[in-house]
Formats: sequence, C-alpha cells, structure tokens
Amino acid sequence: MDLLMKNIHMCHQAKHAMSQMTLDEDLNVPDAKPDVEMIIQSRGHIVLEHSRAESGKLFVDGFMEVGILYMDETKERQLYRLDAKLPFDEIIAVDALEPGENVRLRHETEDLSVSLINSRKLSIRALVRFEASVEEIYDLSAAVEIQGAPARSLSEWGGEPGARRSEGADVSGRSWRSNPARKDEAAGQPGIALCKKRESLEFLQLEVQKKDILRLKEDVQLPSNKPNIREVLWEDIQLRGCRTQLEEGRVSVRGSLFVFVLYRAEDEKESIQWMEQAVPLEGSLACDGCTAGLVPDVEASLSGADLTVKEDMDGEMRIFHLEGVLDLSICLYGSDTAEILSDVYSPEKDLELKTSDETYETLIVRNESKCRAQGKIRIQGAKPRILQICHSSGSVQIDKTEIVENGIKIEGALPVSILYISSDDSIPFAVLEGSIPFTHIAEAQGMDLGVRNGESESLRVARMAEAQGMNQKTRKEDGLSLCRYTLTPVLDQLSATMSDSEEIEIRASVGLNLFAVRTCHVCCIHEIREKDYDAERLLDVPGIVGYIVQEGDTLWDIAREYFSTPQQIMEMNGLTSENIKKGDCLILMKNIKMCPS
Repeated sequence: MDLLMKNIHMCHQAKHAMSQMTLDEDLNVPDAKPDVEMIIQSRGHIVLEHSRAESGKLFVDGFMEVGILYMDETKERQLYRLDAKLPFDEIIAVDALEPGENVRLRHETEDLSVSLINSRKLSIRALVRFEASVEEIYDLSAAVEIQGAPARSLSEWGGEPGARRSEGADVSGRSWRSNPARKDEAAGQPGIALCKKRESLEFLQLEVQKKDILRLKEDVQLPSNKPNIREVLWEDIQLRGCRTQLEEGRVSVRGSLFVFVLYRAEDEKESIQWMEQAVPLEGSLACDGCTAGLVPDVEASLSGADLTVKEDMDGEMRIFHLEGVLDLSICLYGSDTAEILSDVYSPEKDLELKTSDETYETLIVRNESKCRAQGKIRIQGAKPRILQICHSSGSVQIDKTEIVENGIKIEGALPVSILYISSDDSIPFAVLEGSIPFTHIAEAQGMDLGVRNGESESLRVARMAEAQGMNQKTRKEDGLSLCRYTLTPVLDQLSATMSDSEEIEIRASVGLNLFAVRTCHVCCIHEIREKDYDAERLLDVPGIVGYIVQEGDTLWDIAREYFSTPQQIMEMNGLTSENIKKGDCLILMKNIKMCPS
C-alpha cells in the first residue's frame, strides 16, 4: 500500500550525565601580607573557560576564584584579604556523546571550606557538581494516510492531542474518538476494508539553543556621610530577582545587583567602613528566532564580577566601578501538533506493518512560583556576641524533589552568612553562618512518577518499572511516559535582623522556575504489505463468542484480535462510547465475508 508520509521536526533530551569534582589546594600567604590569626569569611566562584565534546567525553577547564577575609596577629587586629585562582581540568563521561555536539552544562559549588594550617599557609577544599545534557533535534517520518488503491474505511479512531493517558478512557487509560464508518470507493470498485487508528501528537520543537553574555558596567557613588576609600577589603556582589522576557528577536533581562563593600577609609584612624546598595539591572540581547510566543527555559548567572575604585569629579576616591558578565543559557521551545496513523488492520487481508518506536517530548508546564523561608540563627560555642550586623548573603540550595499529586514537592535550604561587628574588641569582626530550611509545592498538573534530578535513563526506567510493579518491556510496549524537569531557584529578597545579641532572624523570598516536559513514545508506520490470512488462524477464531474484558484491554485490540471492528462491537453490545472496564461482558462476531479455502 502507498502511504502519505509526513516529516515532523522534534526534539528530546537524548543524553544526560552528572559528575563531581574535588578541589584540594594549599595557599601560601604572600610575603607582602601579614600573618593570619583568624579567617573571618571565604567565598568561591566557578569560572568555566572552555568545554569540548569528544566521543563519550566532555572536557571542561576553568578555575575557581577564591576570596578570603582574615584578621592579622597584630594588636590592632587589622583586616586583610587574599585572592586565589584554583585551575581545573575535568572530564565528564557522557554516554554516546559525539564530537562537536552542543552540550548544556550546569555547575554548582556544593561545599567550600578554608582552614588554617599555620599563620602562613591555608588549606582550601571545594566540592563542585557538574550536570551535562544534550538536546537532540531530529526529523520523524510517519504515515498520516493511505493512498493509492481504493479502500473501504470500516472504522477510524483518532486521539485528541495528549489523550493517550486520559483518565477513565478504558482499561489501559487511553482515550480514542470514533468516527462513523464510511465507504471510500474509486471508479465504482470497492477496495479493501480497513480499520485505521489515528493518534494526535502535541510535541515540543527546539527553536533556539544558544549561550550568550550580557556585559554589565555600573558606577556606585559612595554616600556623602561616608569617608573616602583607601583600600577595598571585601566585596560581595549578588544577583537577585533576575527575570527574562521574550520579545521579537530579543531576550530582555531584569533584576538587581546587591552590592556590599567593606573598605579601609582614608582618614586618620584608617577606620573600617562598609556600604551596601541595590543596583537595578536591565538589558537585552539579540536572539534570532526569538518570539514572544515561545516557551523559555533560560538560566542566568553572574560571573567575572570585578569591583575597582575610581575618582569622582572632585578627584576624590568615592566611586566604586563595577564590571561583570551575565552568562545566559538560552533554550526556547515551540509547540506543534500532528496527526499520524498509529495502527491499521483489515478483517479481509493480513496486513504486515513496518513500524518504529519513536520518542518525543510534550510540555507539561512552565511556571514560576514563590515561597518564603524564615528562621533564626543563634550563636554557638565561643563566638563573640553581636553588636551590629554589617551584611548578610545567601544562596538557594535544592536538596530533594518529589512528584506529588498536582505538583512537585521541593525541599531545600538557604545557606546564610552574616558578617557582624562583635562586642569583643579583640575580635572586631566575626561571621555567623547557618541554614534556613524550606518546603514548597510547585503546581504542575499532569506529572507522573517522573525523574529525579541527575538520574540516568536506565535507572529512571528501572525505578519506574519497580514502582509500578511491571518490567521494562511492558513499560515500553504500553507506551507509558516519563517526566523530566529543570528547577531553577532565584533568590529574590534576603533580610537579617537582630533578635538579641546572640540571635539573628532571617527572612527570605525565593523564586522557583519550573520547566517540565513529558517524554512519550509513539509507534510510527513506515510501510504496509497485504497478504491473505492463514486459513488455520481464521478457523481458530469462532464466528461468535462471549468475551470478558481483562486488565489492559482496549476496544481496538479486542476488535483486531477477533476480526471485527470497534464500531461493530459497539453496535452489537449497545455501547454508547468506547470506554470499557475490567469485567465487562461483550458479544463478538467475526466480520469476514470471504475466507480462503
């Protein structure tokens, strides 16, 4: 039989891998710096310089920028800073990765610790997690109609988009729309009686995938009541409330940079001063193929932020000049639909179908939700009491996600670091660290057991099969789907207030950007050959028989097995819809007019 074929442009996540890297270095204090008495605060930031895809491996190189604020051994207890770069070369194993493929790489510093070996040497240890994924774009060729020889269409079944797993459709969970039987004849000659089942697909297409940067330049004026700047001791620049918006041919970015600077003043006492200010962030970049109607999955991160001091118009050192780079990982998706033939049979001829099992992805949800985290951190051990809070900084850490009814349960924490002036003159500055837990449910209608972050396809299938009490083969044959999702946390607001001299109350607002898709399987027909039925097989099927519906049965499958049609079964049994359930009793009649002798 001649088939009318259609090429469908699709995409899905074809490859995924995770890896951990440990950095362990010793840092010698430069000769120009005084001895270290106490480490006050430390921070680390990963900068990726290059990544290269080879056969089965992703090569990544870059460095970690480490900053250390410490107090010296002198009687004055002065503050100083150390900066270091820890280079790394990492190889991430990615199954079936091919040279030159576009890999989306995410990274997260899970732990950073700086300890004192002696007054001239420090130990730096860090744990970094990498996540690599590859979106595969491909064309799917599938039959959408039978053409050529005339045929009588006994029954046509078609599925609504995304209705393969609609609730209560039948024993297996599928829902199909049945059209009345009709006769298609050419030149007055009847053709082969056919039953055709159609399936409507709603799928994602990857329209744009790129990495880009937005360069930032800002001048921050020192408040008039602050003395001039002699030396910058510490700075903390945080990206907060970052949001992206799609426009025609452009992606716009909005948010704020929360800037904190601790500096030595240009006064007689060389006093320690600080300043913090929120700087509005707004910009856009060109993006070919971008339209407002696409579905975004965009990640933004601040890298390479550099703070210097420059003179104002009066020649005084009162301006902080900030330059930085906002890294953007952009994936934009379009949604499309197509109707294909998923099965064909005839009560009169034995049809051999050449098929293939194909994978595609359909959007479940893309949304943003907000949650609040609140808690108290109390001084433990020998830390000095709090006299005044200087600065609070934090990040969002996702510890666990779980698919629940109508959404995703998210458990995480807000690691917080608070720099404060202490009541102990021998330790003028100290840091209080803690973690504020939070739990939130992000709405996502239609999620199933899903995938845990970082889980491979094979582990995912095995877990799904075990959870649903079936083997992997049954899963694939039944066409059950899996979900994958990315969850991007954004710190919107963070505040710290003193409850008393030993306790600080933390309040934070966290944005959670969810992008979830379902991975589906569909059977595509590529070729149909017809031949006469085997006589013994026809004789084995009774002309009329009673049948009790079993678990997993569909009206289509029953009709196919007993040489009937779904429409005929419905008429004989007085059914008003195709919905059947386990235990239903049906009368079946073989619908073959001509049998081979």
